[in-house]
Amino acid sequence: MKMGNESIVPLYEKIWMKHRFSRVMDSCTLILLLLLLCYRVSSHTVHTFPCFLAFICESWFTFNWILLINTKWTPSYTKTFLDRLFLRVHELPPIDLFVTTADPVLEPPIITVNTVLSLLALDYPANKLACYVSDDGCSAITFYALVEASKFAKLWVPFCKKYNIQVRAPFRYFSDHTMPLPHNKKDSPGFTQDWFKMKEEYEQLSHKIENAAQKSIPLVGDLAIFSTTSPKNHPAIIKVLWENKDGVSDGLPHLIYISREKKPQHPHHYKAGAMNVLTRVSGLMTNAPFILNVDCDMYVNNPKVALHGLCILLDSKGEKEVAFAQCAQQFYDGFKDDPFGNQLVALFVYMGAGFGGLQGMVYAGTNCIHRRKVIYGVSPHHNIQNGKFSEMERVFGTSKRFVRSVVDALEGKAFPRNDNLCDALEAASEVASCRYEHGTAWGEKAGWMYGTTSEDVLTGLKIHIKGWGSEACSPDSVAFMGCSPQDNLCLMTQQKRWAGGLFDILISKNSPIFGTLFGKLQFRQCLAYVWLTSWALRSVFEICYAALPAYCIITNSTFFPKEIGLWIPATLFMIYNISTLTEYLKTGLSIRTWWNNHRMARITTMNAWFFGFLAILLKRLRISDTVFEVTTKISPSSSKGANENAGRFIFNNSPIFLPGTTILLLQLTVLVIYCLGWQPPVRSGGGSGVGEVFCSAYLVVCYWPFFKGLFGKGKYGIPLSTICKSTVLTFLFLHLCTRTIDI
Repeated sequence: MKMGNESIVPLYEKIWMKHRFSRVMDSCTLILLLLLLCYRVSSHTVHTFPCFLAFICESWFTFNWILLINTKWTPSYTKTFLDRLFLRVHELPPIDLFVTTADPVLEPPIITVNTVLSLLALDYPANKLACYVSDDGCSAITFYALVEASKFAKLWVPFCKKYNIQVRAPFRYFSDHTMPLPHNKKDSPGFTQDWFKMKEEYEQLSHKIENAAQKSIPLVGDLAIFSTTSPKNHPAIIKVLWENKDGVSDGLPHLIYISREKKPQHPHHYKAGAMNVLTRVSGLMTNAPFILNVDCDMYVNNPKVALHGLCILLDSKGEKEVAFAQCAQQFYDGFKDDPFGNQLVALFVYMGAGFGGLQGMVYAGTNCIHRRKVIYGVSPHHNIQNGKFSEMERVFGTSKRFVRSVVDALEGKAFPRNDNLCDALEAASEVASCRYEHGTAWGEKAGWMYGTTSEDVLTGLKIHIKGWGSEACSPDSVAFMGCSPQDNLCLMTQQKRWAGGLFDILISKNSPIFGTLFGKLQFRQCLAYVWLTSWALRSVFEICYAALPAYCIITNSTFFPKEIGLWIPATLFMIYNISTLTEYLKTGLSIRTWWNNHRMARITTMNAWFFGFLAILLKRLRISDTVFEVTTKISPSSSKGANENAGRFIFNNSPIFLPGTTILLLQLTVLVIYCLGWQPPVRSGGGSGVGEVFCSAYLVVCYWPFFKGLFGKGKYGIPLSTICKSTVLTFLFLHLCTRTIDI
């Protein structure tokens, strides 16, 4: 390669995929949906209540299918070229690493420690990295765990780099009790001794953290400040746990602990607020032009991930167009055949790649490399923040030192190496105070966006509205691996938060529709965002459609086309299932996994997403506000105990199981009515038949875990209070149906 051509050789390539069979099946599904709607419009039966409701629901399903096709029809992924990166870039840029944790009970510190250790061991010059850990729970245990982890890192990081270890989260590396051979150093005589030493050191670290969590540790020395704090009321705590003072490339990166100030009377904006504090504090200390943020449970699985991300962001095209590089979320230790449908494998393969083929991947809140200047509000072709210093203060706050760092970041100036990070602690505490953002543009024009529990998607949306694109970073070896919800309770909490937060975006001033009308959001990207943000709304139509066969059986009516019979609905059902099954099989998943995901889609939509919809409805009516619920993570040491459920459904008194239990009892009741012949005589048109019976029976099969829960005991059984409430709702529905018969 000629040196003169280095600058024009791309650092990454966009690969376009062709899913011809999937396109054909999607097209057939859409045609059948349109035929069904045409029949509804032209038929006189549309004036009956069940047919009218069916028309409304099917219109939504058709619209949603158009949105889905738009999103997935031009999928792409990126291929990066690390060899070209080293030819092009003679000095790698600094990167700030952000890790967020919020609750030491729901997110055990040992999980955070493993994520931090994997980041400290990245294949990247240590003097170019700084790791910032945000502890929103203000936990002495988390702080203690990070202090001990910084000591262990002095052994772990050199070990990983000496033997080129690929999995650099200790709990995953040592999860296999057999000793692996070192990568590319199979004849190294010292490896065996070093391996056993590291394993012993990590076990000691784990025991220390576990003992600290189970017993109260003395709050002395650096821990003394935690003696007068509570999670929701404490001053800003910023500690430099390790500083690479000599600036050596083969040492350890900086490690900084941050717990921002919290006061009960001041809103803290959940994770978005924590990310903005990390941005400001890091801007004062290191001010790296790039930011890699990960959740506390997402460890680095590919140590070269930062280099792969920079191939995209430092490419001549990427520098002008790409705001962030997003890696997919993939998970470890999932149950066989994914009984809870939470691995999201097919979703990322088809829908994630589909977003990648449009204006770009959505920001998923973790596993993402950002440009700092984009976080500060820069548009692709001009800097909207340029202006007088006083104007900058109105946007970024009154800290003159921080505003100067913002100006440097926007102008692309190299940040001078800080010989002593502790010199910035006073200024860092100022920008980490809960009053600092008052009267500024943080959360609206700068930083991570406020106003929704899906702050990640909203932040990415606002970036796309400015005209930026994004790319999926998809190296051959999975970039990050995380902990997925280990039971259906955690899954429901997570899905409710996602669906509610996304719906909040759709009906707000930040709606993607406005982004296209008044911003630079591309039309197809807008439709893709509408598909994503309308998850909660979909629950209303699915619940109504699920009630239709029950209504028709009770009233002895039908909502199926009379003249054309069942061939359109039956063909539609078959094609849709064959299409989705084929996609799962092509992804390498099993038929059982497909069915579990299909079944869970019905359960999640009509339960968790519906409550997400209700939460936002109540918020908009100013009746109640939404609450950010942290999903429980399972610590490595307790993973065996967590598997006692073995993928079985568990229940509690949460109202989130009320819709599903009611739907199940309703379908069982109407099937009994049909089998015993207790239906009224047909008054006009056709009566209910095999179509309605099949739909009710199909719903019972989908809700089979709930059926078993009716007879289960303990946590495996649906609480009696929920069953009683569902029984009342079922009889109320039956009463309303019989009233319509009398009318």
